[in-house]
Amino acid sequence: MRAYGLTLATVFLATLSLGSHAKALGQNDRYVCSWGSDIAAGAQQSKLAGVTLYSARKRLQARKFPKPWMRMTAMGITEQTYNSQSRLKPAAIKQTYYEQCVHHAVARR
Repeated sequence: MRAYGLTLATVFLATLSLGSHAKALGQNDRYVCSWGSDIAAGAQQSKLAGVTLYSARKRLQARKFPKPWMRMTAMGITEQTYNSQSRLKPAAIKQTYYEQCVHHAVARR
């Protein structure tokens, strides 16, 4: 069966490859990618629900973050999500963000 020009075997191999890359990453990189994907999914959910960027940013300002860099990073992720034309479901955004983050972290090594 073909889906968008990809065979199921190709998709399966890509998934296995991503899994092996994620295992090769350190715990900190996996945590950062997972955290960022949660922020992106939350921003997409807010965007689709009609919450304004201003309101989403105010929520982030009021939120407590365990590390100092997280607040500004969350603001950036949220702004990029709102600026995107994407209407994908939050779960798809979360998966896409995580996959791209892992690929970036692996390429950075």
